[in-house]
Amino acid sequence: MNNYSKVLLRFSAIFALIGAFLGSHMAGAGGYEFRTVHAHILVVGWLTLFAWAVYYKVFTPSNKILAALHVWTAIIGAIGLTGGMWIYYLRPFNLGDTLTTVLFIVGGTILLLSFAFFLILTFLKTEDEK
Repeated sequence: MNNYSKVLLRFSAIFALIGAFLGSHMAGAGGYEFRTVHAHILVVGWLTLFAWAVYYKVFTPSNKILAALHVWTAIIGAIGLTGGMWIYYLRPFNLGDTLTTVLFIVGGTILLLSFAFFLILTFLKTEDEK
């Protein structure tokens, strides 16, 4: 499980850098178009993935499949939600309203699944409790 901890920690660091860069850009430019994306990158990407990295450092879930599902849906969902949010709010590409909304919703749904997997993991026994 330390591999999961390391993977989540590395992705959280990437999100932290992107979030800090966006905040710096907004402060320097005096425009706050990125504020919603910036907040979600920091809360979902940096803070949540970091907290889950700590969880996997402290605990070793006995259900390896559920743990793998949790970690990868967390990463894919965080990227999908924040990327979809960026496309939805800032419209950098001409993808059309339907596709833009679908990208936003799919990313958020995958992230929601990750939170559900985490909830289940917290109620299951860890390897220490066997």
